[in-house]
Amino acid sequence: MELNVNGAFIYFTIPIFGGIPITQTTVSSFIVAVSVIIASLLIHKNLKKRPGGFQVLVEKGVEMLYRMVGETMGSNRLNWAPFIGTIFLSSILGSFIGLTGFLRSSTADISCVMVWALMVSAICWYNGIRYNGFKGWLKGFTEPIAVMTPMNIISEIAQPVSMAFRHFGNVAGGGVITSILYLALSLLSARVISLINKSGFVLSLILILAGIALLVLKATEKIRKKRYFVLGCACLLMGLFSLLDAAGALKGVPILSLGIPAVLSCYFDLFSGFVQAYVFTLLSMVYISNSCPEQDA
Repeated sequence: MELNVNGAFIYFTIPIFGGIPITQTTVSSFIVAVSVIIASLLIHKNLKKRPGGFQVLVEKGVEMLYRMVGETMGSNRLNWAPFIGTIFLSSILGSFIGLTGFLRSSTADISCVMVWALMVSAICWYNGIRYNGFKGWLKGFTEPIAVMTPMNIISEIAQPVSMAFRHFGNVAGGGVITSILYLALSLLSARVISLINKSGFVLSLILILAGIALLVLKATEKIRKKRYFVLGCACLLMGLFSLLDAAGALKGVPILSLGIPAVLSCYFDLFSGFVQAYVFTLLSMVYISNSCPEQDA
């Protein structure tokens, strides 16, 4: 597998048109697109007059989508709802696919979100030409005065760039922070286990006995504070892992990195991924709405 220094790995290259690289982002985006298409076909095929729980949930989601489009773009532009929904699903699923552990988040690649942003800008430009004519669209760059032309051109270029980098930066930054924390905790874990094992089995046994004592006291409700339960679990686990590490059973396992990066991943990949998908679609609706005349249906 070839390493692409600009980002994602290149799995292979299709030898046509000078070579088309198939990267991690390409695979992830393809899987997301196929999943959305298959899910849509299955849901449409199994629609019932008396809906079940899943169909009710889907209908509620579609209703929320159309309500959001109507409130943001106007009730006369509900025809944009399928496009907005596609952008939202592609964004959020593109971020969530990184949770699999073997697929890369497509939104962590600037090329992916940049294509979406350019697509939104192209729609805005098309609407400007469609409703104002090509000369009228060009005239918009010189208003209110001709001196503003460079600023208006820069503004048009900055629109897709800012949309793409906002989305990409948050998703990619979260992955970098999680990776750095995992590495730091792995190094700290190796250092702590090494220090415990230098004292032989004595310190490990003391930690195990202390952990058991704290858990027993907590179980008998003689200690009501939760921090003693957490401290007891920590002492017991550190003692057990140090013994197993010394015996060679769990050599090199980063005990301190178990769980903590996963919690951060839930924030960066789930919460942040959802927020960025919502912000991107909201900006898309605003830009497209501004490019359409008020009377457009």
